[in-house]
Amino acid sequence: MKRFWQKVVSGQSAQPQDAAEAAAMAGALTQAAGGQVYPESLLAEGGALFALARQDAERRLLILWPARKDGGRAVTRHFKGQTGEADLAVGQVGLLDVPVGPPAAAALRKTFPWTAPQAVAGRPSIGLGDRLGLATPGHVRAVRGTLYVPMLAQQSIREMSRTQRSPQDVLDDATWGVFQTGFRTGYGADADHLKNTEDIDRCAAAGFTYFTVDPGDHVDNTAAANLDILAPDALADKFDALPWQALETTAADTRREYAARRVDLGGAEPLAFTEVVLHRAGAKYGRAVAHVAAMYRHLVRRLGEGKFELEISVDETDAPTTAAEHFYVARELHRMGVRWVSLAPRFVGRFEKGVDYVGDLAELERTFQAHLAVAERFGDYKLSLHSGSDKFSVYEMAARHGGRRVHVKTAGTSYLEALRVVAANESALFREILDFARCRYETDKATYHVSANLHRVPVACVLADWQLAGVLDAFDGRQVLHVTFGSVLTAGEGKRFRARLLDALRQHEEAYAEALAKHIGRHVAPFVK
Repeated sequence: MKRFWQKVVSGQSAQPQDAAEAAAMAGALTQAAGGQVYPESLLAEGGALFALARQDAERRLLILWPARKDGGRAVTRHFKGQTGEADLAVGQVGLLDVPVGPPAAAALRKTFPWTAPQAVAGRPSIGLGDRLGLATPGHVRAVRGTLYVPMLAQQSIREMSRTQRSPQDVLDDATWGVFQTGFRTGYGADADHLKNTEDIDRCAAAGFTYFTVDPGDHVDNTAAANLDILAPDALADKFDALPWQALETTAADTRREYAARRVDLGGAEPLAFTEVVLHRAGAKYGRAVAHVAAMYRHLVRRLGEGKFELEISVDETDAPTTAAEHFYVARELHRMGVRWVSLAPRFVGRFEKGVDYVGDLAELERTFQAHLAVAERFGDYKLSLHSGSDKFSVYEMAARHGGRRVHVKTAGTSYLEALRVVAANESALFREILDFARCRYETDKATYHVSANLHRVPVACVLADWQLAGVLDAFDGRQVLHVTFGSVLTAGEGKRFRARLLDALRQHEEAYAEALAKHIGRHVAPFVK
């Protein structure tokens, strides 16, 4: 402990040398300042010692410095809290006790840039949404040492609305989790499934750096190739009616550009742009392309060129994206000067929430290779697997063909792991949540692609305590619990379940972190190999 304190006194930037030194220092601080200090959060910087502590349900940032020195003033000036003194084995020290909240989180990001989100392009990445604000320590444990950059602050506006959290809440929770674990290799902040400029502005103001634009409302599903319900003349009429001014070209020029175009995709089947193929791709995605371009230009005006990263998501549509349609979207956006780092097509089969892939894996593999080939033509951007949680039958194939060019997005699976911890430790609470979720499922499933049969999900009273976690291992039970998260967290204005659920997870935070490390680790492992 004395050795590390000398580093504080000398103004060094340092962490404890090993786990034993960290534990000794954390124990001393816990005794002197109160609360349970997280050993991984200990950090010497600018003549002060920083540490995160928990007391009951509240976290506090502790900043200490030698009492008879002016140490720490430079790095503590951004923080506001209660000033006092404490007795350590090394003597009397000054103490600033800072409440955890938005001002302190902003000061932390300013003081320690590694607690702020970073760009992820060019680095392997995985999306790890956190609907409760408590998952970051477990997420960090899952990816630490893998070179994968986790998107620790990842949330859609829809999810924020259903959990009654703001973009600032999401980013701040990730910031504190990163500091708590001493995770210094970088993380991303993904404002997911954005549909309008107002939502962009909210997330940009909070400090998000990665923006996933969802133009799904502008996709014309009636033009889908697998439906084939429109005659060639009807497709041509739809094509001619596209917003050509917004697309910065004309119908005639576009036809000329694609006329009899044949696109070689390497080992994948080449693309032949007949007039019908072009009309179908344009009719289906032309308005979506215009919307993405408008959202991109708004981001440029708001943040500046090169100051953000863009993902494009067309996964929440009725029909799969063909390789020709993907090529059309990518080429038109490239022509219009849009720059993006990842794109999520609507793949074949069903990527349902919280369960494994449903469909023909051989067909998915064939089309996946074609999508990768298209991405390679336009900057080698990543392919994003949305609703990527628990798709264990897909990961080996995706990793084998795409490797670091595949970005898997998860979110609800971390909430399900939270319920697993509750089932094991707070059975009465889990039983209430299960029965409530069964009552809400038929309503809440409306905005999701799910196929769970409620009749195959047992009511809580027929289950013994040791059987409760098994509901989370069954297809139907997982989906019912997954899509009802918003109703559970907001029931009774958050008073019925939310507070009790969060308290249970704080009480069993090590079990939750370990459960996430194990479960998310299964997602990452095929790509690490």
